[in-house]
Amino acid sequence: MKVSIAYGGPASGKKRDWDDQVQFLREAEQMGVDIIWSAEAWGMDGISTLAYLAAVTESVQLGTGILQISARTPVMTAMTALSMAAISEDRFILGLGVSGPQVVEGLHGVPFSQPLRRLKETVDIVRQAFAGEKIVYEGNHHVLPLPGGEGKALRLAQPANDQIPIWLATLGPKSLAYTGEAADGWVGTSFVPSGASATLEHVVQGAIGAGRDPNSIEYQAGGAVQFGDDLEKLLEPRRPGVAFTLGAMGSPSTNFYNDAYSRGGFEEAARRVQELWVNKERDQAIAAVPDELILQTNFLGSTSEVTERVRAYRDAGVTVLRVQPEGLDTQERLNSLGQVVDIVRGLNDDSSG
Repeated sequence: MKVSIAYGGPASGKKRDWDDQVQFLREAEQMGVDIIWSAEAWGMDGISTLAYLAAVTESVQLGTGILQISARTPVMTAMTALSMAAISEDRFILGLGVSGPQVVEGLHGVPFSQPLRRLKETVDIVRQAFAGEKIVYEGNHHVLPLPGGEGKALRLAQPANDQIPIWLATLGPKSLAYTGEAADGWVGTSFVPSGASATLEHVVQGAIGAGRDPNSIEYQAGGAVQFGDDLEKLLEPRRPGVAFTLGAMGSPSTNFYNDAYSRGGFEEAARRVQELWVNKERDQAIAAVPDELILQTNFLGSTSEVTERVRAYRDAGVTVLRVQPEGLDTQERLNSLGQVVDIVRGLNDDSSG
């Protein structure tokens, strides 16, 4: 099992704390973290900061977790990925996702309809560009060259590089199956180890149906890490974030995160929290989040409790553990990160022995 961490996200960019973040991420590399992911929501973009990190890190892989496919044309996504691979000495992972209707339509002004079809077309075109082919495509949403215009089929001037891994952030059953059919890795969210069949099994079956070895795909999932003896004290700060995910990450009719948690065994609670949130009963929504959902989607408690949770993820099929180390200051966060890296190493040693 590998270890990854992420930075950025919706609130990124509010503080001018980039130097502190870089120092933390460089320390993470020295501790043995395998992948650093950038996040792209409505804060910092997912590429410019990652390009900076390519210059100040040495061996850690650098991935976009994720680039929103509606924020760029597919060819620009391919050009960006090829550039990142070149400047990082092929340490780059292209993580892609469809985002959600509120961001896609509200922020980018692009229709959200047929998100899976859009994702497939994006991946198809990106792979053409990676292979160094002339880019010719006729899809529902992308037609290249543009019919009736003056354009002609072009190939990128950058050297071909069809070894850039493509990981997909997917949650719906059909999208998960497509991940198994076409991707090198799954950027997982809303993963519950006790209900892994709601997510991982769809990826596995998609791979098998496409004649691929499911073991050739990386499966990533995880959550916050914080050590302590007072479990209730560790649970409470996580509750608002889970309530926001269940109630606000999408529209009342389209919330992929809520749907995934529902399929994973928490349907009644997920629907109840969403209902309360949409009705602006936010305090009640937060209080309605089950402790067990928080526990299964994070790594909280004593060293033994966190170890058991990491083991549950590994046994469920997760190959990359994404962790968000928590603490009152940078040193506490680094301590949490170091502890969980040691736990993963210990479990890896047990497996290989």
